[in-house]
Amino acid sequence: MTELTGNDQAATPADGQPRGLAVLRDPHYNKGTAFSEAERDSRGLRGLLPARRITLEAQVAREMLNLQRTPTDLAAYNYLIDVLERNETLFYRMLIDNLEALMPLIYTPTVGQACLDYSHIFRRPHGLFITAHDRGRVAEIVANWPHQDVRVIVVTDGERILGLGDLGANGMGIPIGKLMLYSACAGIDPAQCLPIMLDVGTNTPALFEDPLYIGLPQRRVVGAPYDELIAEFLAAVQERFPQALVQLEDFGNANAFRLLHAYQDQLCLFNDDIQGTGAVTLAGIYAALRRTGQPLHEQTFVFLGAGEAALGTGAMVVDALVEAGLSVAAARQRCWFVDSAGLVVQSRPNLTSHKQPFAHPHAPLTDLAAIVEAIRPTVLIGAAGQPGMFTEPVLKAMARINAQPIIFALSNPTSKQECTAAEAYAWTDGRCLFASGSPSAPVTIHDQTIMTGQANNTYIFPGMGLGIVACGITRVTSTMFLAAAKTLAAEVTAERLASGAVYPPIREIRAVSLAIAVAVAEVAFAAGLASIPRPTDLRAAISAQMYDPAYHPAD
Repeated sequence: MTELTGNDQAATPADGQPRGLAVLRDPHYNKGTAFSEAERDSRGLRGLLPARRITLEAQVAREMLNLQRTPTDLAAYNYLIDVLERNETLFYRMLIDNLEALMPLIYTPTVGQACLDYSHIFRRPHGLFITAHDRGRVAEIVANWPHQDVRVIVVTDGERILGLGDLGANGMGIPIGKLMLYSACAGIDPAQCLPIMLDVGTNTPALFEDPLYIGLPQRRVVGAPYDELIAEFLAAVQERFPQALVQLEDFGNANAFRLLHAYQDQLCLFNDDIQGTGAVTLAGIYAALRRTGQPLHEQTFVFLGAGEAALGTGAMVVDALVEAGLSVAAARQRCWFVDSAGLVVQSRPNLTSHKQPFAHPHAPLTDLAAIVEAIRPTVLIGAAGQPGMFTEPVLKAMARINAQPIIFALSNPTSKQECTAAEAYAWTDGRCLFASGSPSAPVTIHDQTIMTGQANNTYIFPGMGLGIVACGITRVTSTMFLAAAKTLAAEVTAERLASGAVYPPIREIRAVSLAIAVAVAEVAFAAGLASIPRPTDLRAAISAQMYDPAYHPAD
């Protein structure tokens, strides 16, 4: 490749911005054909661009037209990443203005395929890669990040990517996608966002045997070396970015719970798979109960799955039930879990510490339909990553027991879903209140078109992050997630509920995120966990900090 010379290497002017080709090759500064005449002269761009100036709105229209020509969703994902790498402002304007169409491409379900193929579609790095071989110099690596004011870090070790399992370094697509949503859905400045991959190897042999795999070609590091790397990493980011929120993402069950418990009271940190999933699911339940007219404390829950998402939701439901007046013991008694060995009961040996609080006296059962008949739940939640488990007998049993059963098939991507929306409505005679983890199309049954809800964590974590960043919140508490769930449920209109959906439309997500940020901030101020004085108009103060991509003369 020819080395860049001349204009591309021109001295940076006093305002710190690059000149010439360096401007056009820096996605933060690049405006493409939108540069003004004055900017073309001052930035050394004269002759490097076509003559006609094109507005940001016209650029968005052109990119959307080209995007429609891509043959597959994965090709569309690659195209959008290309836009991001060319022009950051254009990418985020495009994403915000077309969020309902583009979110399934940059995140679930397409991001699952992108992670499976990540090493094969890799073109340029985003974020930081910290490996198991970097122990002793993690702070040095963190110091290499060029942006000084990082406020949100999403970090994974790639062990449990969506419902796809151990993808190692290929899991970097998840932190990148999550941070796109922080910026698009809640207005966190992209320059304040940092995705990080902790590459400790992978136990998926097909990956480290692949000559194109970008990660460490070895089995996972475990035990003390793993814990020491985590501790060193968290200390390094705390030192370099003391105001940053750390979001733990897609860690395996064995590490996710213990890392959350070890660090949540020391750092501004949460686990989205445990707490974010719990809050968004609880919000959907709150909304659904507005439709059924039943109180929360009378519900009985069966969870298919006993991993991070299911147990996190169970813990959130217990918090809500306790707030509703039940004791902790009585609240837990209303939550039943089904894992790979069947119903979680007290007589089962070798239960993990996370399952033990939900192990109740009952005869062992392994068949889900039989479990539904025995427990008689009002709410059935799937989060096991086992497709097709909500069979016709299971859902017909739910419909026989309940006038309006609540059915949440949360596993994603779509290939892992417990049932489709069409199956849920068909097998409950159109009476269920349904939500899924990935987007589902409306379903027509009995000449009625029913909208579906997507229980997407995007309704929760961006708003949490906005409140934390805007108010300098120092710790994240379960009360904040409970407030977020209530706020999200309140954003569902009566008309939306009547249509069958238990979540607001994605196009309203920035307003939803702002409402959640305000609710979270109120909890933080009441608890003394905000590091700024409370503004007189809290909503206006938070709203004023939200990133809204546009070209400015000084860019």
